[in-house]
Amino acid sequence: MTAAAVRRATRQLFSRPVTISVNGVAISSADVARETQHHPSSDPDETWERAACALAIRELLTQEADRLQIAAEPVDDGQGRRETEEEARMRALVEREVGVPRATEAECRRYYERNLKRFHSPDLFEAAHILIGAAPTDNLARTAARQTAERLIAELQTSPGKFAQLAADHSDCPSSGQGGNLGQIGRGQTVAEFEAALAGMEEGRLHAEAVETRYGLHVVRLDRRIGGRQLPFELVHERIAGYLEEATRRRALHQYVAILAGRANVTGVDLSGSGPLVQ
Repeated sequence: MTAAAVRRATRQLFSRPVTISVNGVAISSADVARETQHHPSSDPDETWERAACALAIRELLTQEADRLQIAAEPVDDGQGRRETEEEARMRALVEREVGVPRATEAECRRYYERNLKRFHSPDLFEAAHILIGAAPTDNLARTAARQTAERLIAELQTSPGKFAQLAADHSDCPSSGQGGNLGQIGRGQTVAEFEAALAGMEEGRLHAEAVETRYGLHVVRLDRRIGGRQLPFELVHERIAGYLEEATRRRALHQYVAILAGRANVTGVDLSGSGPLVQ
């Protein structure tokens, strides 16, 4: 049985949370309950564990800042939120004790070359559609919409030039006024099912079947595919450097908290893996 499972069983047995403390300073169940809003999970026990670990780490860092007599002036994050005095002191502690070197250009280039696909602009699609609208929960309407869409596909396969007229006559999308034309569509600009259909189509062709989305059934035509391009290293250099430095910072912070936890008397939570770190 894992440590988390043991604590869950203990809570169930005694109908109350395990006592949590850091070097004798207790963390109340009420404080943990308030903290849970910042650690959402489908498992309530996991939410509780994350919240408890976060508070224990915060207490651990606060005590270390006290020991080292760390002082810091709260700053604004640029988005209208100002640090509390406690947050400022923890930030100053981490800045002093946890060094994070700048990512070198060579490191960034290696990451870029090993992950070229991550730095590629997405394809664009010029497409048109005819939407036969039907609510997802209306089975009769969905069935009728599918039948209409299939009839339109069959008609267009023999008379492709009628697309604009059929869109004007049948489509429930505002694009019906433009012959069903949607213009250029990029990744994330439409629902996943529609995007997947476009990705598998050939230029100038109809999708062989009606495409079903939450909006209804779509008759889809792909007019043009504009292939994405490889982004040059110079354009993504700073983004890569930021990613590598943040990953290094998180690893270093986990190690630092683990060291502090190893020196401390911590009860009720397991900080050996550093848990969810204070942001």
